[in-house]
Amino acid sequence: MTRKVISLAEIRDGSLRNVSFEAIAAAKTIAQGGEVVAVLVGESVQSYANELIAYGADRVVVVEHAQLKTYTPDGYGQALMAVVEAEKPEGIVFGHTALGKDLSPKLATKLNAGLVSDVVAIEEKDGELLFTRPIYSGKAFEKKIVNDGLVFVTVRPNNIPALSRDDARSGDVTSLSVDIKDLRTIVKEIVRKTAEGVDLSEAKVIVAGGRGVKSAEGFKPLQELADVLGGAVGASRGACDAGYCDYSLQIGQTGKVVTPDLYIACGISGAIQHLAGMSNSKVIVAINKDPEANIFKVADYGIVGDLFEVVPLLTEEFKKLKVHS
Repeated sequence: MTRKVISLAEIRDGSLRNVSFEAIAAAKTIAQGGEVVAVLVGESVQSYANELIAYGADRVVVVEHAQLKTYTPDGYGQALMAVVEAEKPEGIVFGHTALGKDLSPKLATKLNAGLVSDVVAIEEKDGELLFTRPIYSGKAFEKKIVNDGLVFVTVRPNNIPALSRDDARSGDVTSLSVDIKDLRTIVKEIVRKTAEGVDLSEAKVIVAGGRGVKSAEGFKPLQELADVLGGAVGASRGACDAGYCDYSLQIGQTGKVVTPDLYIACGISGAIQHLAGMSNSKVIVAINKDPEANIFKVADYGIVGDLFEVVPLLTEEFKKLKVHS
């Protein structure tokens, strides 16, 4: 059946996050030939609308208000509820991001709707949509079908490919006026601890360090390799607990869950909690002095050696490849 599906776009540091385009692709699959309406929420965000249309949205609804300059669940919740009431969609798609994980259950509760969260694949089978999501910290997967009511999902970044950009596409951009009131939360200041550069949760390449990096200085060669590969640096909880880096870089069951194309684990033993956050990476390369390290059990490629010797060698080789490519 065809559906009207809305997808929430997210803006960070002056640009649309990649998961915004992936959410549109997911919405296209759910819509089954119906209409996909992208939603922009913020203070001055209309300028991003055409980019969403280029990535597959049929229309864009813009909700602008001074109270929406920074995210709050109350403010964004009121804005999205107003869009839902105006559009009456049969489907809603969010990214499974910090914002999406916070806002989607709030909205689902208000709409008395079910929510399929952390979706990594959507497929059609026998006329029904199957939503695949990991369970038990990624050790297994379940497939869910929405039998009735609103199809409401959050999609994990880096799993559902965005559609190819087509700047020749056109679509209507409309504004919706919403009176944002009775906010219980006011953001006065945002202090960022995340590393600059590529967003860890959306990075295609991640170079991660564990206790084996031995110090904060030990992360420098990892950062150099990540820079050459256009990737991001992550860490195990052990490295964070030891004070080698900030907890914003933590990957694992109690940190970020990532699914990059390439994951390079340096000096990481492979505790089950860390594997829960990265074991679904497409290609895993492990570098460790201990040939019995658990990380080698999930690695596609393993290098037994000192990371302080291996990582700089990899960096130099990748630099050569980039020069000749």
